[in-house]
Amino acid sequence: MINAIDYNKAQEAETPHGVSVKKLLDSEHAQVIEINLKPGEGLKKHITPVDVFFYILEGTGFVEIGDERAEVSRDMLVESPKGIPHRLANESDADFRFLVVKTPKPTTATRLL
Repeated sequence: MINAIDYNKAQEAETPHGVSVKKLLDSEHAQVIEINLKPGEGLKKHITPVDVFFYILEGTGFVEIGDERAEVSRDMLVESPKGIPHRLANESDADFRFLVVKTPKPTTATRLL
């Protein structure tokens, strides 16, 4: 059976970050989340219990992983190892959209710093 997810029908999820989040996949093996940061918005610094990668869909933003900071833009993929503090932020004047992929699916919660 094919499991096709319609982005336009995906429901927004509540998060402690207070930004637009759509949970696209939440299976026993992985999670895929789409985040849209409006100008001036950003995620709070946090630590995930599993490796994560971000795939930039639209716009330009900044990613901080540990003590490093880099500008990222459309069609870039960024790895973020488990246990390392990280965050993404939009300092531009346009939307910054990206996918967050966590695999394996976390069994413990993300920890805000």
